[in-house]
Amino acid sequence: MGSIGRLSTKGTVLLLCDMQEKFRPTIFQFTNIVGNAARVLQACRALSIPPILTEQYPKGLGPTVPELGASDLKPHAKTKFSMLTEEVQSELKSLGDPKKAILCGIEAQACIACTTFDLLDRGIEVHIVADAVSSRSQTDRLFALSRLKQSGAFLTTTEGLLLQLVQDAKHPNFKEIQKLLAHPSPDTGLVSFFSSL
Repeated sequence: MGSIGRLSTKGTVLLLCDMQEKFRPTIFQFTNIVGNAARVLQACRALSIPPILTEQYPKGLGPTVPELGASDLKPHAKTKFSMLTEEVQSELKSLGDPKKAILCGIEAQACIACTTFDLLDRGIEVHIVADAVSSRSQTDRLFALSRLKQSGAFLTTTEGLLLQLVQDAKHPNFKEIQKLLAHPSPDTGLVSFFSSL
């Protein structure tokens, strides 16, 4: 039987993909996507899930946006679409080769897709936070998420992910996570096309 996609804090890594300044005006729901990814990052910090951050050609596309809250992370610069550069692979090895990856960022049909395929090829279970992933085009976002689901990635939401990671109101970090869920995640346009998935 294949994996049912249950997440835990052990053996999991957070991958934050290319949420950079130059994408701000062109990515659909950019502000809300980054806001949701920032909540995921805060939760992962509270739960000791290590984050890895990439930037696509930062010389041309600028730095990671400050509202992600990742200024303390050393970004891995890349030109390839997959996040799994040699540097990132080394970092994954130093983290004990995590078996599960949480993925947030842009763009769904490019870097998120290529990263997902590379992770799945390596036997790593992929959890894509659909309301923390976007594209310039909603068509590309829809078909990328649909395609990645067909390939074996699990689609989730910011709130669904956070609750799955703690699993119990008695979890020692539950109050901290609960504060991140005080307000529902903003609508990022998923509901209008989710029935197609």
